[in-house]
Amino acid sequence: MGRQSWAEVDAAVASAVQDGVPGVVAVVTDRDGIVYDGCAGVRSIADEQPMTLDTVFAIFSTTKALTATVALQLVESGDLDLAAPASRYAPALGEIAVLEGFAEDGRPQLRPPKVPVSTHHLLVHTAGFGYDFFDPSYARLARDHGQPSIIAATPAALRTPLLFEPGTQWTYGSNLDWVGQVIEGITGARLGEVMTARLLEPLGMHDTGFTLRPDQVARRAGMHRRKDGGLSATGSALPADPEVDMGGHGLYSTAGDYARFLRMWLRDGELDGVRILRPQTVAMALENHLGDLSVSMLPGVIPALSHDAEFFPGIRKTWSYLHQRNEEQAPTGRPAGEGGWAGLANLYYWLDRSSGLAGYWAAQVFPYFDPTCLRAYLALETAVYRGWQQ
Repeated sequence: MGRQSWAEVDAAVASAVQDGVPGVVAVVTDRDGIVYDGCAGVRSIADEQPMTLDTVFAIFSTTKALTATVALQLVESGDLDLAAPASRYAPALGEIAVLEGFAEDGRPQLRPPKVPVSTHHLLVHTAGFGYDFFDPSYARLARDHGQPSIIAATPAALRTPLLFEPGTQWTYGSNLDWVGQVIEGITGARLGEVMTARLLEPLGMHDTGFTLRPDQVARRAGMHRRKDGGLSATGSALPADPEVDMGGHGLYSTAGDYARFLRMWLRDGELDGVRILRPQTVAMALENHLGDLSVSMLPGVIPALSHDAEFFPGIRKTWSYLHQRNEEQAPTGRPAGEGGWAGLANLYYWLDRSSGLAGYWAAQVFPYFDPTCLRAYLALETAVYRGWQQ
């Protein structure tokens, strides 16, 4: 890429801060290493510390891809059968019922599922689990029946009912938190320990984990909430000492660490001489595993946490074992068949193995799909593709 092309990428990062985001870090990598990193703004409006490349973020649902990677390692070793009932490994899943609605007195009406939830269902979000900020029935369970928020990271927070019969629909939710429980059931260890040994340490991702060291606390970005056009600092959104390592949203990381993870996928499962996954597993994992189903718009039913959310409206999206796939070329220039995903506090990434490019964008702002963050992230991805093709 030429100097002018990187100037466009810098402008996308700077524009987010100019338009009211406290701070941003962005990293772009190819198969050989980081080709761009930049930051702008402050870690928190509460103390005005400058944003730096080593700033630590709560990465929310961008956690999911790391948990899925560990699950795929267990598939390779023969310890995990994706088609088997996931309750074989996480017995509590066998107690989960399907929510059919609410009785006149408000009580939830539940029945046993006809099909057992499999780890395949969990990885592609067809098991039936949702989130209260995207589903009105889950929001009602939280409001009227005391269902704990998934952010609480407790066993009770996991035990939400299924919204439909497993395998029949797609909806986005706490499925990867349950994959974490599957991994724990197979290995006999906490997810964080397994992930550190199998993924984080081999990849040199020393700033990634479910809890924070003191030096990371000092580098952590503060959380913010946008309301009525203004921003306020809200403090940490995740428990400091989680009872459960939540494989769907619980990690802290840096943009640089996450770029190493993405680069491993660009390199067919290997980085710096360390093999994480076999090349054939990488190729298989990134296929469309939804079949004829499609990813749909996620309605923001709790405005403080999320706007309505859909990437690239009008383009068919499916799901791989790692993240969403765009089945047509995206407006940014990302080719058909590639993909990426996001985290609740406006963190975004993409992974494009055909072009050998990936990127990670990190902010800490609620609600999700903040228009300013999203616009700037998509401008960055667009600028990268435009420059790469020159």
